[in-house]
Amino acid sequence: MNRSAHKLLIAFLVLPAFVILLAVVIYPFLYNVVISFSNMNLRHIKDWSVTGAQQYVKVFTEPTEPNFYVVFFKTVIWTVVNVAFHVVVGVFLALVLNQKDIRGKAIFRTLLILPWAIPQYIVALTWRGMFNYEYGSLNLLITKYLNLPAVEWLKSPTEAFIACIITNVWLGFPFMMVIALGALQSIPHELYEAADIDGASWWHKLKNITIPLIRPVMVPAITLGTVWTFNNLNIVWLVSNAGEPSDQTHILVSFVYKAAFNLYRYGYAAALSMVIFAILLVFSLFFMKKTKATEAAY
Repeated sequence: MNRSAHKLLIAFLVLPAFVILLAVVIYPFLYNVVISFSNMNLRHIKDWSVTGAQQYVKVFTEPTEPNFYVVFFKTVIWTVVNVAFHVVVGVFLALVLNQKDIRGKAIFRTLLILPWAIPQYIVALTWRGMFNYEYGSLNLLITKYLNLPAVEWLKSPTEAFIACIITNVWLGFPFMMVIALGALQSIPHELYEAADIDGASWWHKLKNITIPLIRPVMVPAITLGTVWTFNNLNIVWLVSNAGEPSDQTHILVSFVYKAAFNLYRYGYAAALSMVIFAILLVFSLFFMKKTKATEAAY
C-alpha cells in the first residue's frame, strides 16, 4: 500500500468519529455561542436575530433575584467545600484500604464505590426523602439519639444548601478514593521500607513520599472533580426542588437551567453558560499550571 492510499485509509477510519464529534460537541457549542449573542426567548424563537453582546451585559448587570454575583459566590463555596471533602475523605479511605492487614478489602471497596455507581437522580431523590422534616431518617436520628430538635432541612436557604452539599459529598468521594488508591498502589514499597529503616514517622512518610508521588495523578482528578462539581445540576435541582426556598440555593448551572427551561430566556442562558465555560477554562489552565500537574514526580 502506497503512502497516499495509507493516508486515505486513515482518513476513512477517522471520519466516523469526526462526524460524531462534530454533531454532538462542535456544532452544539458553536450554536450556543451564536445564541448567546441573540435575542432568542419565548417571543423570538423563530424570528430571533443576533443583537450583539447585550445578553452578556445582562448577565453581569441585570438586577435579578438572586443576581449573578450572589449565585457565583455560592457556586464557589459549593465547589470548594465539596471538592475538599471529596479529596480528604477519598484519600483517607484509600490510605486505609491500601494497608496490607485489612481483611475483606474487596467487600469494603465494593461498598464504598456504591455511591458513585448509583445514578445521580436516584441518589438525589433518596437523600431528599431522608431530609424530610417529619419522616426523614436524618431527623429521626437527630431527635431520637441526639435529643436535639428536628432540622427543617429543605425550608431554610442555609439548611437546604447544606443538605445539597452533604448529598454531593456522599456521591463524590468514591471517585477520588479510586484514583488515590490506584496511585498509592503504584508507589514502590521499597521507598517505605527505606523510610522505616531511617526511622521516619507516619507523617513524614505521608508528607515526603505519599503526597509527592500521588500528586501527578490527583491534580488532574481534582481539576476534573472541580469541573464536575461546578456543573452538577442534578443534586442542587432535585434535592432543593429547583433552587427552593425562594431560589436561594441556586448555583450557576441550575440558574442557567431555570433561565432556559423555566423562564425561556434562551439567549440569556446561553450567554451565562459561556461565562461558566470561560470561568472553568481559566481555572483549569491556571490550576494545572500552578500545580505543575504535567511534570513528573521525583
